[in-house]
Amino acid sequence: MNALRHVWLGALCAASALLLLAPGPARAFGDSGAFDPRPLLTGRAVFEGVRATAPSRWSRELMDRTSAPARLSPEPVQADERALLDEPFAYFVGEAAVEPFTQSEIERLRLFFAAGGVLLVDDAAPDKGAFGASARREIGRVLPDAVPIPIGTEHVVFRSFYLLRRAYGRVEGPPKLEAIVRGGNAQVLFSSHDLAGALAVSPGGYFSVPVVPNGDRQREQAIRLAVNIAMYVLCSNYKDDQVHAPILMRRRGGDRP
Repeated sequence: MNALRHVWLGALCAASALLLLAPGPARAFGDSGAFDPRPLLTGRAVFEGVRATAPSRWSRELMDRTSAPARLSPEPVQADERALLDEPFAYFVGEAAVEPFTQSEIERLRLFFAAGGVLLVDDAAPDKGAFGASARREIGRVLPDAVPIPIGTEHVVFRSFYLLRRAYGRVEGPPKLEAIVRGGNAQVLFSSHDLAGALAVSPGGYFSVPVVPNGDRQREQAIRLAVNIAMYVLCSNYKDDQVHAPILMRRRGGDRP
């Protein structure tokens, strides 16, 4: 790692620690301080199949690479449940078209976003686009005045831990993510890359979904994007959690090339 990289890491660590220690508004979320990539369920949807292991793998990669706290067995949460407000992050992933949200789901999601919640919408079948298009439609009903915009390397999501040049997942997809930005924060991230497919593992711990077109190199970049998203959520939503500030930054200098 060259000297410039060390300088950049030191500056970013200091800035991130200050962000974590800065006073912030009261939130409706729990105070565990651990990243929890909870699958979001709507309607009659269930979270099963080959990608069901992706959230736990996400947590493991985050802990191994950064020492940030994370829940290793994330539990799905229904969009209309009070439990949605227990944590500041949810992971909305699928392949098929989304059923129209119920009014109770819309109201609960509005509370989630009003409290500062962040939602990742991950299209697992971007070649078809049914999930992504319908998810955008329904999120538009929750946040009718918000419009997704492209975000790339200028956004902190691409440099919250690793310096990334573009977005990746199981498929290469577009170089940028899309986001709904409210109050200066990206509260909804839209991925057309199947991040879950890049993270999913078999019972034996091996990656179970092929990554195309660039194989293991692309999978590594997808994992780095997942880590960056987690760090963005932690640094944005746990401003009053002083205990974890040094832990989150402890291993920034040990990232792999």
